Amino acid sequence: MSYTYLNVDIADAVATVTFNRPDRRNAFDDKLIAETTDAFAKITVDDSVRVVILRGAGKSFSAGADLEWMGRMAAYTQEENLADARRAQEMFESVANCPKVTIAAIHGAALGGGAGIAACVDVAIAVHGTLFAFSEVRLGIAPAIIAPYVIRKIGHGNARALFVTGSRFDSLEAHRIGLVQQVVDSADALDDAVQATVTDALQSGPAAIAAIKKLMCDLAGDTALNESWKLTTKLIAELRVSPEGQEGLKAFLERRKPNFAVGTKEL
Repeated sequence: MSYTYLNVDIADAVATVTFNRPDRRNAFDDKLIAETTDAFAKITVDDSVRVVILRGAGKSFSAGADLEWMGRMAAYTQEENLADARRAQEMFESVANCPKVTIAAIHGAALGGGAGIAACVDVAIAVHGTLFAFSEVRLGIAPAIIAPYVIRKIGHGNARALFVTGSRFDSLEAHRIGLVQQVVDSADALDDAVQATVTDALQSGPAAIAAIKKLMCDLAGDTALNESWKLTTKLIAELRVSPEGQEGLKAFLERRKPNFAVGTKEL
């Protein structure tokens, strides 16, 4: 598979998918979203692949939404925002619904959509000191699209506190609440932990893994989750074009505090 902002390597039953925009801290824009969705669609039907590893090139796993993309979104109509949100939702859905064992190797930062990816995979492993946040509320919008996956992973109580405050938290807290399953001390230890998880996963039957993942979704009541995209994409589209959302996005692009922020705390 050949992409612009995504590297996909398949060897020995393992697909390694690397976000490759290091100059942008692997922030998501429309192109990276489309490429990730396409890659997972192909991996899903590739019987040679049994495990998928998600990584980020450079200093961070993913810093969330790309600044230039957000700037374009600020000028979108609500209908254009709805279509754009649906494409992003399809990306997260493609990761969450992949029938293979999915592992995220996280370092540096996983913010917004980056933290959303951590919620979508089966096993997330993070380096000590990695920074996480669902900071959308500080832009006058909401982590709507990723909310169903995050709530399923860490529960309503933890999600509620983090969503409404936008607070940053480290890998130890991410582990405590269940967003990540293991914390390691270094990049080398991250590679070792990922490989150990891959080794374990390859001992299991691929059909059984797919069946178990479907069962987990069914037991979690994901019939409702699978329909939640109608609500979440509608909400984010409405918030992006709202006065508060427009001010929040404009302030973020101009690197200033939005007019609804009180005090001196930075984004």
